[in-house]
Amino acid sequence: MKKPRGRVTLPSEQNFLNETKELMERWGADAIRDSDGTKLDDEIKKLEAKIYTTYFVARGHNDFAAEHMDECQQLYLMSEFNTATAEMLEIDLMKGYFTEQVRPDYLHDPKKYWEVVDRTSGEVVNTADWEVDKETNRVVIAKAVPWHEYTVSFLVYMIWDPTQMYNHITNNWGDKPHEIPFDVRQPHANQYMSSYLKQWLKDNPDTDVVRFTTLFYHFTLVFNNHGKEKFVDWFGYGASVSAAALDAFENEKGYRLRPEDFVDQGYYNSSFRVPTPAYLDYIDFVQHFVAEEAKKLVDLVHESGKEAMMFLGDNWIGTEPYGKYFASIGLDAVVGSVGSGATLRMIADIPDVRYTEGRFLPYFFPDTFYEGNNPVIEANQNWLTARRAILRNPVDRIGYGGYLSLAYKFPEFVSYIEKVTDEFRDIYDKIKGVKPYCGLKVAILNAWGKLRTWQTHMVAHALWYKQIYSYLGVLEALSGAPVDVCFLSFDDVMNDGVPEDVDVIINAGDAGTAFSGGEYWANETLVATIRAWIHNGGGFIGVGEPSAYQYQGHYFQLANVLGVDKELGFSLSTDKYFVTPVNEHFIAADLTRFDFGESMKNIYALSEETEIIEYSDGEVHLSSHSFGAGRAVYIAGLPYSEENTRLLMRALYYAAHKESEFHQWHASNMYCEVHAYPTIKKMAIVNNSMAEQTTLVYDGDGYSRKVTLEPSEIRWEDFSDER
Repeated sequence: MKKPRGRVTLPSEQNFLNETKELMERWGADAIRDSDGTKLDDEIKKLEAKIYTTYFVARGHNDFAAEHMDECQQLYLMSEFNTATAEMLEIDLMKGYFTEQVRPDYLHDPKKYWEVVDRTSGEVVNTADWEVDKETNRVVIAKAVPWHEYTVSFLVYMIWDPTQMYNHITNNWGDKPHEIPFDVRQPHANQYMSSYLKQWLKDNPDTDVVRFTTLFYHFTLVFNNHGKEKFVDWFGYGASVSAAALDAFENEKGYRLRPEDFVDQGYYNSSFRVPTPAYLDYIDFVQHFVAEEAKKLVDLVHESGKEAMMFLGDNWIGTEPYGKYFASIGLDAVVGSVGSGATLRMIADIPDVRYTEGRFLPYFFPDTFYEGNNPVIEANQNWLTARRAILRNPVDRIGYGGYLSLAYKFPEFVSYIEKVTDEFRDIYDKIKGVKPYCGLKVAILNAWGKLRTWQTHMVAHALWYKQIYSYLGVLEALSGAPVDVCFLSFDDVMNDGVPEDVDVIINAGDAGTAFSGGEYWANETLVATIRAWIHNGGGFIGVGEPSAYQYQGHYFQLANVLGVDKELGFSLSTDKYFVTPVNEHFIAADLTRFDFGESMKNIYALSEETEIIEYSDGEVHLSSHSFGAGRAVYIAGLPYSEENTRLLMRALYYAAHKESEFHQWHASNMYCEVHAYPTIKKMAIVNNSMAEQTTLVYDGDGYSRKVTLEPSEIRWEDFSDER
């Protein structure tokens, strides 16, 4: 019997033809790609497979870039904070920055495009009171106020692409030239990007898929003076700004942006910051420009008879797939790195493309594939995590990246990926385009809404951070859960109310962040709208510091809904008598332990009507509270785990008043899950662990039977309407 083939992309490289053929057969690959730093031999390009070729629009063209250094991409940077001890203060602009990556822009008038700020008073220093010493990269302030802090916000040229810089350092590329990124907003660069692509398409007839990596502007990634990452924001728009962009923005929007709109006191508008109206205007401005210019390139690709694919990473700013201009680009596909179930859904749920592709981990790089390490461990964890999400909505293809020659040295890894690719094709063939059973509709409420679908609480894609794992667990749990998920912004709610089909709203995050909401919660329309919706029967779950904003006697502005608030020290004189947990509760019925991650301190119950589910160290960590016909649940934190996924699911059903439906298409063992597909009368019983598991499996009517699953097993069964 011939091995199934398709839906898998294999990385390859020069002088690796026979091994490539072998792995194509074993993994069933029907597409071959190059990677950053590799090329494909002509013999490989002639294999029976689609050929993906990496294409850099705005980097990797050093001959052109070197002749037009005035058209390099730019950034706004902020100097370190400097304390004045006298009226004269010198500020070293480049202190703490990597001079091989950026250099100050002296071509455009600093007095027009830069800003010196007194960070103690918040006032902008008059341009007449400071000068620039270009030889030493210093700003000299003549009338500083002693003991005030000062910063300089200044434009720089980015003279080394940050992704190539990262790969250069990680893979020891030595003397390989630094790739200089250019700005397609500039006249020569704009003309060059089109003319070069036209010729490239003629010169690469063997290419079937042009893999744009990505398009124009890199996410914000700035290195320090030691060549280490200094600042990274996967959503940052810093590298899209320039003197030309500022002038064009003023012409289009009717007002001028300040440097402060970009450096943002040194926070650089990270996605955790509540976005200002000016910053949202700038995002819209860039997205519109990028979509228009990207469409021109995609049209050229299509005219040549090839497909256009975008990598969801690197230079992806302005191309966000959930933005309002994305569809107009006309891309055939999007490919992205899969680090979790949430990132799998972020890719799989993208609208307006013919297919999506997930680049699975680990990358075939020497930081993982070295003697003594076992890459199967990471690959297994990556697959089991992503598989939950695939069973809700699969990507159309999977693949890997890096140096195939490294992976080939690990036979156990090669064999494991053979099993993964077979299992993926089997899942896809069964359920693609089939709506799975969903018991609830859940809305994630934050300042970003739809634009950041499946992207909340991320810093550098799916990397772990202490301050976020207690919130990312919410998304990760939902990514493979039998619920519909949508993303709402506070503006959506204020303008249009809560969608009628939403059962439960989740607001999760630290106070002051875009994900909790910050000053949005002082808006009476927002608060009243949500209170009314819950009172009329809606469900609400708050995680961490939901609705947190100190205002009018509350820290949680939905404290009366949640039944809890946070003690900030202002009300220590008011006794807190309500500390007794309930004996049992639907939400905690399956749990033997609690894990709230970093948790939250000083949460207390407001009245005896609050049902305290977990109370320890003098604090409430889990509770529920009725509000009119609705219910609210408070959770101090929710790292991802099987236990916390079960806790969240029970909390959702309880908040929605749907406890009686909880055992439909359900597994009693929390390490197992049931995914049902009513229209095709199939169900998948899944073991999400690496150990054998026994579970009760409940059907759509709540009837159960016992099933034992092998480690990581997925068992497909047919069912009928007569049970």
